[in-house]
Amino acid sequence: MEHLSPIMRVMQGAARKASRGLLRDFGEVENLQVSRKGPADFVSRADKKAEEVIFENLDRDRPGYSYLMEESGEIVGTDKTHRFIIDPLDGTTNFLHGIPHFAISIALEREIDDQPREVVAGIVYNPVTDEMFMAEKGKGAFLNDGARGGTDRRLYPTKRDIFTDSIFATGIPFLGRPGHTKFLKELHQVMGASSGVRRMGAASLDLAWCAAGRYDGFWERGLAPWDLAAGVLIAREAGLMVESLSGGDPVETGDVITTNAALMPHLKKRVQ
Repeated sequence: MEHLSPIMRVMQGAARKASRGLLRDFGEVENLQVSRKGPADFVSRADKKAEEVIFENLDRDRPGYSYLMEESGEIVGTDKTHRFIIDPLDGTTNFLHGIPHFAISIALEREIDDQPREVVAGIVYNPVTDEMFMAEKGKGAFLNDGARGGTDRRLYPTKRDIFTDSIFATGIPFLGRPGHTKFLKELHQVMGASSGVRRMGAASLDLAWCAAGRYDGFWERGLAPWDLAAGVLIAREAGLMVESLSGGDPVETGDVITTNAALMPHLKKRVQ
């Protein structure tokens, strides 16, 4: 993506501006004002401020677009054919514990010719590593690694086809979330037949890391659209299979499984 499209420039600019405040607060994480919005589901002042910055920048450059945001919910604009889906801080718990693994996720849905809206552009940005994962529908997936000179590199997933040699990522249901028993059965099936399972705590980055070949696959249940929208597009544009564990669109169902075509039957068998 040497020549970024206008919408990709807008989305990346909003993410980078929001990241400045996140990095400042991450450096003083012990001083953050934190409130509870549910069992083990924290939301910080930094989270809300990042969302405000993203919204202000996107709304200035694309006035009238609609929004679906983690903190502010849905905003219906005058242009109902375009909708941004935003997670200003995916990995909030990591952030509040000083763990440098979190991301800003922004996706754009577009309705074309009265067809259902589909995600056509997405970015997942880790401010700590300055890694910008990005994709536009039909154009492939890319990584701009600012720490390594800032050039765009096309993403390709691994071609590993032996399950026992593969490493997978997942998400673990925590306090207040259902499905603990089911997850433990799934984990038993995967970890007993693979090279390992990782739980890093940010689904958008899990999907982006699969696109980059760092994981061989990923599955998780109970996610929100803002956790998935950008990452699903990036994974698909890199060449991965991405499906819902319960059928349909993973962004709608919140249940996702992704890996390459060779490993998909084996991973699905173990987690379904």
